[in-house]
Amino acid sequence: MADHKLSTDWSLEATSKRRAKYYAASQSKFVPFADPIVFKKGHGQYLWDNEGNKYTDLLGMNVCISVGHSHPRVVAAAMEQAQELTHCTTMFYHPMPAQLAEELSATMPKGHEWVVHFTNSGAEAVDLAMAMARTYTGNLDLLALRTAYHGPTSAAQSLTGISSWRHPGMPGNVAFVAEPNQYRGVFGPGTQPYLDEIDRTISSATSGRIAGMFVESVQGYGGIIEMPPGYMSGAAQRVRAAGGLYVADEVQSGFGRTGDQFWAFEADDVVPDIVVMAKGLGNGFPIGAVVARREIAQPMAEKFMFHTYGANPTSCAAARAVLAVIRDEGLQENAKIVGAALLDGLRDLQQRHSVIGDVRGSGLMLAIEMVKDRSTKEPDPDVTAAVFESCRTQRLILSKSGPFQSVLRMVPPLCLSIDDVSAVVSGLDRAFSEIS
Repeated sequence: MADHKLSTDWSLEATSKRRAKYYAASQSKFVPFADPIVFKKGHGQYLWDNEGNKYTDLLGMNVCISVGHSHPRVVAAAMEQAQELTHCTTMFYHPMPAQLAEELSATMPKGHEWVVHFTNSGAEAVDLAMAMARTYTGNLDLLALRTAYHGPTSAAQSLTGISSWRHPGMPGNVAFVAEPNQYRGVFGPGTQPYLDEIDRTISSATSGRIAGMFVESVQGYGGIIEMPPGYMSGAAQRVRAAGGLYVADEVQSGFGRTGDQFWAFEADDVVPDIVVMAKGLGNGFPIGAVVARREIAQPMAEKFMFHTYGANPTSCAAARAVLAVIRDEGLQENAKIVGAALLDGLRDLQQRHSVIGDVRGSGLMLAIEMVKDRSTKEPDPDVTAAVFESCRTQRLILSKSGPFQSVLRMVPPLCLSIDDVSAVVSGLDRAFSEIS
């Protein structure tokens, strides 16, 4: 049999030339390093570039890799399904997405009947949740948090509170409330002032009746901003009093990443009306989902709604394996233990490097925020960029994040081990020492 393997030029020079010639400008902005890098292989929490250099992945390919790069159980499940039937439109029945829907529903708060709609991505899940909330309530106005990120599609952009992610032509009827940032929030630390702001915003920037409020249980691109105790439950009460639904965005914070809970919203004992998810669900295979209480999803049956690759059986097989691996390998508990050790290391770095204004997070969702002065808390994106570049020399892959690009965001695969912690902290220490 003839060898039909695709010929691929792995050289950095050739790849750079092709990108420059054939990529649209809109796909060229999102490049982290001053000099590009080509990754060829991944295993567990590690990556190898095209020259064979090994890196510790603290980014998880933008939080998509939850259980580890090329996890054998996930790859095997996807391959087995792809060889049998790669795709099956939702017009026809297939057991794989139906069983995944059952397994996802089982992770939701008990005492409610949950239903699932699969999408291709997290942004599409957000779009659908927006339509679902507006259809169910009959209201148009939505609330979102400043510094929120909910996706790049036009509708999801309208909920995104960072100007560099927003483009012309977004739909309206979205009002923003101050994010309860305990380090640099406009009302300082605490919860009540930020809940009061929800009431003020509903009464001044909406019709008084709203469709809902979208909240990342932990803000991701916004710089790993955790919701303080009582915020999510208090927000849900206020939103429901105004006729709306509480929508938890777990695209980045879900699937055991924060350690103590499988879903980050559980930290505040709140039961959302709708949950959107993606990224870590597929461990690199494209899939997203909206999980909602049955009565909330029901009115959508009156109109046509379709996602071409939503419920793709190959991606669903991968996702089922992801859920099984998280359970069988104890990755939520691992995120809790390893994340706590890494956070201790980051706090030690904060004591030794004055450019670090704050370290924060829980589980394997952590951040270091850089400032020019600790008393004024003025963001320092230049130092952040310099440390980020130095981290590459230390073979650490993470991301610049936050509305001022002054945060180093760490969201590694949940299999990061306790043995990795000292090497990561030492590498970060050397990176900070180099720029000082």
